[in-house]
Amino acid sequence: MARTIAEDRRVDRAELLSFIRPRHHGILTTTRRDGRPQMSPVTMGLDDSDRVVVSTYPERAKAHNVRHDPAVSVCVLSDDFGGEWVQLYGRAEVLDLPGALEPLVEYYRNIAGEHPDWDEYRQAMVDQGKVIIRMAIDSWGPISRGGFPARLVADD
Repeated sequence: MARTIAEDRRVDRAELLSFIRPRHHGILTTTRRDGRPQMSPVTMGLDDSDRVVVSTYPERAKAHNVRHDPAVSVCVLSDDFGGEWVQLYGRAEVLDLPGALEPLVEYYRNIAGEHPDWDEYRQAMVDQGKVIIRMAIDSWGPISRGGFPARLVADD
């Protein structure tokens, strides 16, 4: 069986956004009031302004933490656990209803496509009291893939 070589690829913003756009699984890291990290597996996407967006409830720890400290990071994962990932760093905000309603529509549309009944979707978001966390990407690490160091693969 061929060994996979670990890789770190530095990319510009355009390549980064192309990498993120089809990926919707991530780990959002916020900071608790005591300074410890709080990590949440999330469904995420990019909005039309290339910000990371996450739909959640106002009671969730991630929403409370962003309101307290907007510095966040997101590890964007590939669907395949052994696939590539990238870490993003930025500042986030929580949008509450009613201002969150159209960003929630954009979130759904950019991740899943068209909804069969947008009025029904909007009402569900209001009934559930959903909020959206929106993060501007300030910086990022390389697009990475795990595996063996090249020196070990060369010996095969």
